[in-house]
Amino acid sequence: MDAYRSPPCPIALTIAGSDSGGGAGIQADLKTFSALGVYGTSALTAITAQNTCGVRAVAGIAPAMVTAQIAAVLEDLPPRAVKIGMLADAAVIAAVAGALAGYAGPVVLDPVMVAKSGDALLAEDAVAALESSLLSRATLLTPNRPEAARLLGQPEATSEEDAAEQGRALLRLGPQAVLMKGGHAAGPVCTDLLVTAAGITRFSAPRIATRNTHGTGCSLSSAIAAGLALGQPLPLAVARAQGWLHRAILAADGLRLGAGHGPVHHFHALWPVVSA
Repeated sequence: MDAYRSPPCPIALTIAGSDSGGGAGIQADLKTFSALGVYGTSALTAITAQNTCGVRAVAGIAPAMVTAQIAAVLEDLPPRAVKIGMLADAAVIAAVAGALAGYAGPVVLDPVMVAKSGDALLAEDAVAALESSLLSRATLLTPNRPEAARLLGQPEATSEEDAAEQGRALLRLGPQAVLMKGGHAAGPVCTDLLVTAAGITRFSAPRIATRNTHGTGCSLSSAIAAGLALGQPLPLAVARAQGWLHRAILAADGLRLGAGHGPVHHFHALWPVVSA
């Protein structure tokens, strides 16, 4: 078949900040898209100077430039799914919401607030803007427990029952579904809860003892977006994304990168490494 008459390669768009260390943000999203067979496009919202040990500086991108990037991609490279990550401030949130006003595809919103190192990545006054402008646009919201607590103005969940209740509370704020991630919980098993109007679905995997988990939230949300771009229903996209990320974390120690929280191995299926 003529290549120009065959169906186009699935495209996904990530709207997020840049991580100079390559483990999270735009870099992790594009690696994830590529690893899962989806063509990645991007719109940068901020630039960070960081490595595996921490964030040293953050510079926001002008809202007009954020809008221009998104418009350019939508015009020529229409994505089948959009992932939204770090948004930095209220002005950028408004720009993203406006730029996506005419987009009808699925949106995975990862409310990035704090880096793995503990550095803040979302201004305090931007939380209300995120709730009012983007939560209702999300096909899926993917908070960890600290992010869910901050969005709701509540203490962090300390049990699976608390996490489920906070997921239901977030669902009432507008997203079509909420994935309450269990990475910050304790215990030998990590459980994510997919909360929808129909109920709760549990996705569990053995917890891996490693310090190399930088970018796991970014990678999971972009893996789900990749699945949606490939036409997978949401529960299947979540299940496959979690399985892929679990294998990426298992392989992470073999990379032996950095002195702090190293990245996961996004391309573990293509070039495996052996842990020391």
